[in-house]
Amino acid sequence: MSVARHRQSDPDSPVVSLTPVEGERPAAQLLGDELRRHRESRGYTLAAAAQAIRGSTSKLSRLERGESPAKERDVYDLAAFYKLPRNEMAFIEQLLAQAANAEWYERFADVTPHFLKRLIRMEGRAEEITIFENQVIPGLLQTPRYAEALVRMMQANVLSDAEVTRTVALRTQRQIILDQDLPRITALLDETVLERKRGDAEVMHEQMEHLLGAAEMPKVNVRILKKDAIAPPMAITYLQFPDHVPSDLVYLENIEGATYATKQRSLDNYRKVLSDARNGSHGLKESIALIKKAAKSWGRKAARER
Repeated sequence: MSVARHRQSDPDSPVVSLTPVEGERPAAQLLGDELRRHRESRGYTLAAAAQAIRGSTSKLSRLERGESPAKERDVYDLAAFYKLPRNEMAFIEQLLAQAANAEWYERFADVTPHFLKRLIRMEGRAEEITIFENQVIPGLLQTPRYAEALVRMMQANVLSDAEVTRTVALRTQRQIILDQDLPRITALLDETVLERKRGDAEVMHEQMEHLLGAAEMPKVNVRILKKDAIAPPMAITYLQFPDHVPSDLVYLENIEGATYATKQRSLDNYRKVLSDARNGSHGLKESIALIKKAAKSWGRKAARER
């Protein structure tokens, strides 16, 4: 789905609110378009190119129309057959990752806000994601029970158990990107996040143990802000994309939707804020020690609650 840009009252504002507009073509179709364009520009017939993926012309035609899920092996074999240069291949890889993400999250369309769909698409394309949180553990690092506690807390209307289950499944399945080489993820957390209770003590103990595991992943960098550090007043997600994508962007979520900052002036401001927060954070060793301390504390509280 595409988005329309609506400026705030200040016409020079660097922040652009994005609202969904029906009609954006699915990622699978965009990937198919690119594959067809490369085939046709090189003068190959469907039959000739289909041999590269050991399939029929109908199989390749369905792939180019976005009607069949794209298999990674087939896409790479076609790219090799077309002798795609590195920059073209990078774009194909982005579309492939985006199509893979869309394939799973579209199953949760009934419980997925439009602004969250856009974020998931952007996460699948990003090279690096930097997140600052002062209220909760970031969604990419949440356990299912912690996510469930948040879902139940944030809803003004009571959701059915089935709706809660599907919403939690969506939020936790976003974490498929943790199994990919990219994006790299930096999570800057205010220390109060470790102390703020979401759910019961057992939920918090489980979440702290999970956060420790994430902090030990090579692609995840978890830092806890020092108590005397100057921290941003709101959560910030900064997404950086490969060089050939037009720009980076900042995602700012609220209860009713989300805002994306895309102007260079705004990006510079958010980049500085996050840089200051990083500089005001403990090192990895000290951050892990603080998470371990929180895990032990919540573990003791959970034992008393049993």
